[in-house]
Amino acid sequence: MSPDQAIDSEYIRQHREDIEHPLWQLFMQFGEGNRRWFVVGVLASIGSRFLSLVPPVLLGVAIDALFHDTAPFTLPFIPTAWLPTTKMAQFWFAIGAMGVAMVGQALLIFVRASSLNLFSHRVKHEARTATYQQMQRLDMDFFNEVQTGELISILSNDTNRLEQFLDSMMGELIQLIVLMGGTAVILLWLNPQLAAVTLLVIPLSAVFTLWYMRLAEERYADIRESVGSLNSRLENNLNGIQVIKSSNTEEYEDDRVEEHSYRYFRLDWLALRLGFIYRPGLRVLTSLSFIATFIVGGIWLLQGPPGPITNDFTFLGRDYGELTAGTLVTFLLLTQRLVNPLAQMGNIIERYEDAKASTKRILGLMSLPVHIQDKSDAVDLEDVDGHVEYDDVTFAYDEDETVLEDIDIDVEPGETVGLVGPTGAGKTTIVKLLLRLYDVNEGAVRVDGHDVRDVTLASLRGSMGYVGQDNFLFDGTVEENVKYGHFDATREDVVEACKRAEAHDFITNLPDGYDQDIGERGVKLSGGQRQRIAVARTILQHPSIMIFDEATSAVDTETEMLIQRSIDELAADRTTFIIAHRLSTVRDADKILVLEQGEIVERGTHDELLETDGLYANLWRVQAGEIEELPDEFVEQASERVAQQALDAAEDD
Repeated sequence: MSPDQAIDSEYIRQHREDIEHPLWQLFMQFGEGNRRWFVVGVLASIGSRFLSLVPPVLLGVAIDALFHDTAPFTLPFIPTAWLPTTKMAQFWFAIGAMGVAMVGQALLIFVRASSLNLFSHRVKHEARTATYQQMQRLDMDFFNEVQTGELISILSNDTNRLEQFLDSMMGELIQLIVLMGGTAVILLWLNPQLAAVTLLVIPLSAVFTLWYMRLAEERYADIRESVGSLNSRLENNLNGIQVIKSSNTEEYEDDRVEEHSYRYFRLDWLALRLGFIYRPGLRVLTSLSFIATFIVGGIWLLQGPPGPITNDFTFLGRDYGELTAGTLVTFLLLTQRLVNPLAQMGNIIERYEDAKASTKRILGLMSLPVHIQDKSDAVDLEDVDGHVEYDDVTFAYDEDETVLEDIDIDVEPGETVGLVGPTGAGKTTIVKLLLRLYDVNEGAVRVDGHDVRDVTLASLRGSMGYVGQDNFLFDGTVEENVKYGHFDATREDVVEACKRAEAHDFITNLPDGYDQDIGERGVKLSGGQRQRIAVARTILQHPSIMIFDEATSAVDTETEMLIQRSIDELAADRTTFIIAHRLSTVRDADKILVLEQGEIVERGTHDELLETDGLYANLWRVQAGEIEELPDEFVEQASERVAQQALDAAEDD
């Protein structure tokens, strides 16, 4: 993607799909520092499966050597000199070896579970925190395309599914590989001819598994996407529950949630139905292997070697004679032990595909490019005076529509600038460029002579205070919210900031005062109270540049008066930008800029703009209730703007 290309939903989706070997990438990225636990878990898995093969081998040897006396007491890969010579000693040796193997297997299973569990949880923790850290630094284009519910799904559901695979299924897969490999080696050592019959199930199972994986991969990717969509729908509805209730649209929202939930159910069912074919099919194959081994081995013992099998067979320099009963018992026990683990292969593949789809979503987010970031030679913005310049600025959110064009503004330190104009004129975009939430396409924005692209984001944004129309408050106390971003402030500092924000009086009337819990998003406070808390929070930061973006548009007249008093006090000694639809808010500004369709069409003081009798004067007449005095051209343009806004909203939806 080129540096100036905007991030859109299609790019994000394709970016995920292009990630190759996602689980390996995640292991290399987040496994470092935790690999010792993974290695311990793998070794314990190998050891526990190896020990599980010991009892069947010992049992077969005991049957032939001790009970039937048809073969010597020998064990694979163990020198004969190490073994006892008398039958009772051999018997108790077999019993003791079985006990040691079983106890050792139990201990190794504990080590395996603990090590792999610790590894998987650490990887989950590091993946989640790293993903969140990356998410916070992504450009605003990303958040315009991706809904909050989908992000929560990535940070919660996807990381959890990853942990489940690494924790349990990874260990199961390792044990299955060891079991098949160890079983194959032992069976080939005991009787290569019968082993060829028994082990035929492995290549057949591999082909069957590859078929299943090809079909399952796409289905689990769709499932993970549908979960994100469902979470987004639920998150939107829970946040908008008051609107839903007041609009009497519960049934409408019921249908929408049901639609998203049914899509998830349908995709999940398709994947499960595929598993219903794969698991029984795999069990049938392993059962056929057991039956084939029993048939061939039984005929061999009762009637002699069947078909091409012979009693005179040499393999890797070793001569093999007749099949013994003990060897057949070992074959049947080991073959039976393959049935359940191979049948579990379906669960392993499902978890693998699920984890792979989740990992693609995690790594897809992690690897998205960040355009708005510090240059390598960026400098800190220090001792800010507040001189702000927009030098011939042009900006567009995408290539199709220019939002700002040829913007020139020069604001001296301590000046108050009002930004007014119709909705969509570009007022908020101007301050977004100052905060460097976006970068200009042409021209430059400067603070104290420094291009904002040449200074560190932390120092730039740290020099500014922003109060919007809908300020976010966290679940916690009043004091915690005022101190947010300035955590070392004292209670005295908080009280002083609240007094300047006209908030102290209502706070002291709360049951617990500054220790009052305000609920999620500050729902226990009124809109005006939330705004004044936000103003106090900004005051406590002591910014050199203040930005008020429709800070009084959603409050009543009395609250507006209180907030306006605090704004006037703050604006007295620092550079201030005020975006307002209520023109009374900017009436006393040092200069007022009037925007229309991304251009500054008028500038001056309140009185000067009224004398000009242009757009500002007409907007003033609207708010003064002088509708009859508005020119027809202004009314027609307003009607066209409203119609266009409705069309844009419909296209976005």
